[in-house]
Parts: sequence; C-alpha cells; structure tokens
Amino acid sequence: MTANAYSPGETALPPARGEYAAPTVTGELNATLTIPGSKSLTNRELVLAALAEGPSRIGAPLPSEDSSRMVEALTALGVRVEQAAGQSAYGPDLVVTPGPLSGATVDAGQAGTVMRFIAPLAGLVDGEVLLTAHENALHRPMGEMIRALRDLGVDVDDDGRWSLPFRVHGRGHVRGGEVEIDASASSQFVSGLLLAAPRFDVGMHLRHTGERLPSLPHIDMTIETLARRGVQVERPAPGEWIVPPTSIRAKDVHVEPDLSNAAPFLAAAMIAGGSVTVTDWPPHSTQPGAQLTDLLSLMGARVSRRSGALTVAAGRAIHGVDLDLSAVSELTPTFAGLALFADGPSTFRGIGHIRGHETDRIAALAQNIAALGGHAEELPDGIRIEPGPLHGGTWRAFHDHRIATTGALVGLAVPGVVVDEIGATAKTLPQFTGLWDRMLAGVGRR
Repeated sequence: MTANAYSPGETALPPARGEYAAPTVTGELNATLTIPGSKSLTNRELVLAALAEGPSRIGAPLPSEDSSRMVEALTALGVRVEQAAGQSAYGPDLVVTPGPLSGATVDAGQAGTVMRFIAPLAGLVDGEVLLTAHENALHRPMGEMIRALRDLGVDVDDDGRWSLPFRVHGRGHVRGGEVEIDASASSQFVSGLLLAAPRFDVGMHLRHTGERLPSLPHIDMTIETLARRGVQVERPAPGEWIVPPTSIRAKDVHVEPDLSNAAPFLAAAMIAGGSVTVTDWPPHSTQPGAQLTDLLSLMGARVSRRSGALTVAAGRAIHGVDLDLSAVSELTPTFAGLALFADGPSTFRGIGHIRGHETDRIAALAQNIAALGGHAEELPDGIRIEPGPLHGGTWRAFHDHRIATTGALVGLAVPGVVVDEIGATAKTLPQFTGLWDRMLAGVGRR
C-alpha cells in the first residue's frame, strides 16, 4: 500500500461558516446524491485498526471534524495514520498502522466518540494521557466512564469532578474483568469499553444497570465491527456483554454512507415535494439511519429502493405521529422539522438523553421553533410539536450539527430563516451546504 502523511480535515467540498440564509424553494425536487461515509463507523474502525495486530486500510472514511479529532488523538498516542493512494469522492482512504502507545494530551473537541472511545484505550498506554475537550463539550457526561475504568483497574485522576478534563495514568495494560455501568446517558460508554476490551488482560464482562439503554443500534454496530475483526462478543442477557481477551485482526474495510446524515436530504422531499435519491444505500446496516425507511413512511413519505439506491418522494401529506425514538434519537431534529408541517400534532418520546449531546437538543428545538412563531412543548423524556403558521427569523445552531441542518430543512418552506452558524455541520458533514445546493440545483427559489 502506497501512503502519504494524512492531513486532518481535508474534504472535497470546503465547509461553510457563519450565517446561512436557508433557501426557500418554489418547485419540486428531483435530486440524486452520494452521502459521505458514516462518522460512527469511521471512528470505530479507526480505534480497532489502532489496536489491531497489523496495518489496516479504511476505505471511504468520513472527512469531518469528528473523524479528524479521532485521527489526531490516535496519532498523538503513537499510531501512524496515512493517506492511501486511492480515495472516495470526498477524501482519501486511510492506512492505519499500530505502534507502541505513549502518553499525550488528547483534545476531543466536541466529539463524543473521541472522549468515550479514547478513555478506555488510554489505559493501554504506557504513560499519562490528559483527555480534554472544547469548553462547550466539557459538560458532556463522563462520570460513568471514569467509574467503570477505575473498577477495571485503570488509574484515573479527575480532581473529584467526574467529568472532563481528567488524566489517565496508563501502565501499558488493563486488568479488565467484571464491571457495571449505567449507560442511560449514552450508549457510547458501552461501545468505548467494548472496543478496547479484547486487549484487556482478562477481557471484560460488562453489565448495564440503568433502566434504559439508548441508541441500541450503535452498540450493535460496535459488536458487528468487532466480529469483522475476529472478536466474538457474547450477549448472555439484555444489557450484558462478555468480551474475551484476544487479538484484533488487521483488516481492510469499507465505510458505509452515513445514513443519519442523509436524513435531512430525504426529509427535504417531503417538505418541498418531488423526490430525493441517495445512492449506495446498504441492504443491511446497524446504523440508526437505516430505520429512516420505516419512520419516514409512517410520516407519509413514499419510499422505494432500486439498484442499491433509496428514494424518498413526497406523499399526499406529512402525518403527525407519536413515536418512541430511543433507539434512533439522533434523528429527532429531522423529525421535529417535519412535524412542523404535519397534518396534526407529533410527540417524540424516549429521548431525554439527548439533553446531554452537543447541546440540550430538546430545549434547542423548542426555543428555535418558538422563535419562528411555532409551538413546541418540552417533555421530561421528549418533545411535543403543534404544527401551525411560521415566520422567518434566526435559527440558532447551538454548536450542534443536527440542529443546524434542521434549520436549513425548515427554511425550505419558511422564507427568511437564517441559521446563525452553519459551520456547526462540519462536525460530521463539512460538505452539507455544497450537497444542499446540489440538491436544490434547478429548483426555483424565493
């Protein structure tokens, strides 16, 4: 494999920054798009490649702020990440070569996968790792991860805060064993521990103790990526996982398109009319976005598949719904945008944990909807939205990529919507505005 030094953050379509006047359309859509690779899969594959027994090639990884943060973190710890000779439409394939892990400072930025996946890996480092994040992300839950790492024999110094920043005093190995964790705030706690567990001295027997475990598809995704590299995770009961101590196979992998990032584009057809097609839609996927086919159908879309592509076309109306989105909570902002134009009220439940994401997503949605003259009621575990007349105004991104894309979605039908910082989309989709313009090419605007 021919490789060159990797430059984080390179993309074929440079990210836009600052205020974004969301285009309002007057005609129906007829667009076909290719969506870049999955952020969730990219960062899982990067971690496993870093812990593998030899070099791995990652095809079509997502170039984004989150994936660049993961590359920077692994590189700082002693892993070599290089550009391969071939590349996808959005950036280079990557070659990851494991190396002796050494101490460093890791800044996770706003990437939850980096802070929760690197923390267990840091225990395998021979040296001290300072794990920190952007000031807007220091609030994100980490206490359960700190507690679990200590139970596994890792020395963690957090000055009693139970949050970032904290130091991991690595000894080059982790004892492992039995551990309990309440992952109600984030399934990433479970995934982060599962990814590193094959390298623990005795493996790991993990039990989730909380009443609810959100985003189960992401845990299934983690288990599937481990299985592709020869690690078989046992699941003796719901919320319980056993990982044996074993080597992680070096492997060349290809990253699927990010199906959750496709959500606002597919939903756009329901608001503007016409249809949007996303190419290379996988026949089977553990990504939460795979459930878009059923959920958009429930809200009135006409969904079809042909030749490996997924097409969503507008139906007669957008329907109000009552949905438990606990397994696919990252799709909530897109569904909230659709609900504003529905034929009746909508309630989205099982999503209380998204208050601890990049921002409090429930509060952010409610505030933005109110700013445009709409009505949304915050619930203890969700949000209820009443459709009605809307007017233009500022849609605040709150440093959250999914809140920002929802502003553009709403703006398709509401003139005068301005997203205050479209640069938030660079976290997982720096190409957003370029793709949005491509989708609207040839369609009348006002």
